[in-house]
Amino acid sequence: MKRYTVRFTPEAEDDLLRLYDFLLEKDVAAAERALDAIKEAVELLRFSPFSCRKALADHPFLRELIIPFGSAGYVALFEIGSGSTVNILAVRHQREEDYQ
Repeated sequence: MKRYTVRFTPEAEDDLLRLYDFLLEKDVAAAERALDAIKEAVELLRFSPFSCRKALADHPFLRELIIPFGSAGYVALFEIGSGSTVNILAVRHQREEDYQ
C-alpha cells in the first residue's frame, strides 16, 4: 500500500490556530478535542487521499476531507502532489462561508 506524506501549508497552519483560538475562548476541552479530531482525520490522507471528494470537477487532485466534530465539523482542502505528497491548503469550519 502506498503511503503519502502529509504536510500543512503555512496558511493551513494559520487556519488551525484560528479555529483553535475561537474554541479556546469558549471551551478549552472542546478546543483540544477539535484539534485531536482534525489530526485523527488527517491520518486517512496518509493511505487513501483519493477516497475524499473532489473540490472541483475538473481538478482530480484538489480534494476535500470532511472532519466530523460536534453538530457540524471541519473541511480540509488539500492537493495530492506529484510523488507521494499531500498538501493541506486550508481548514475551515463547515459553517464558514468559504476557505479563508
